[in-house]
Amino acid sequence: MEEKSTLQEALDFLRSREKCNLLMVMTNIIVFVILEWMGSTTDTMFMLHHGAMYEPLVVERGEYYRLFTCMFLHFGVQHLLYNMLLLIFVGDMLEKTVGKMRYLMIYLGGGILGNLLSMGVAMKTGSYAVSVGASGAIFAVVGALVFLAVKNRNRISREENRRLMIMAALSLIEGFTQTGTDSMAHLGGFLGGMALCLLLTAICGKQKTDADPMS
Repeated sequence: MEEKSTLQEALDFLRSREKCNLLMVMTNIIVFVILEWMGSTTDTMFMLHHGAMYEPLVVERGEYYRLFTCMFLHFGVQHLLYNMLLLIFVGDMLEKTVGKMRYLMIYLGGGILGNLLSMGVAMKTGSYAVSVGASGAIFAVVGALVFLAVKNRNRISREENRRLMIMAALSLIEGFTQTGTDSMAHLGGFLGGMALCLLLTAICGKQKTDADPMS
C-alpha cells in the first residue's frame, strides 16, 4: 500500500473534524492572515483599530461590537497557534457531545461572557489593557466539558473523566499564570461555559433520551 502524503494526511484530519468547530478555527486563521497582510498583528494600535477589546471604548463610546470581534483576533502567530491547537481538540469533543448549535451557543456566548467579566473588573479597578484572543471562548468550551463530565460521571469511564479534569486544571493554571493573558476573560469564559451548558441541559433535558449527554 502507498503511504499517504503529508498533504493527504492533513486533508483527512480536517475532514474528520466537527464542522462548526472547524469553522471557528478557520475563521480565526483567515482573520489573522488578512490582518497580517494588511499590517501587523503585533501592533497594538493596529489591532485596536480592527476590533480589539479596550474597555473605555466599549463603555464611553458604545462600541459593544468589540466584545465579539476581539474573540477572532490574535497578537502574533504564536498566540494564534496556541489557541487553535487547543480549540481543534477540545472544541471537537464538545461539538460531538452537544451538537452544532449548542456548541456555537456555548463557544460564542461563553466568549462574550468572559469579555464582560473582564470588562467589569477592569472598569472597577481602572486597570485597562488592549486585549484580543479566542481563549475566553475556548475556556467556555472547557467549562462546558467539565460540567458534562461531572454531570455524567457515572456514564463515562473513570479514566476519561480524570483525563478531562486534568486537562481543564492545566488549562486554567496556565491561563492564570502565563504573562500577558486576560485571566478574568479566562475565568469568565470557563464559568460562562458551565452556566450555558447547565441552562441548555435544563431547557433540552426533558426532550432527550437517557442516552443523550445533554439529558
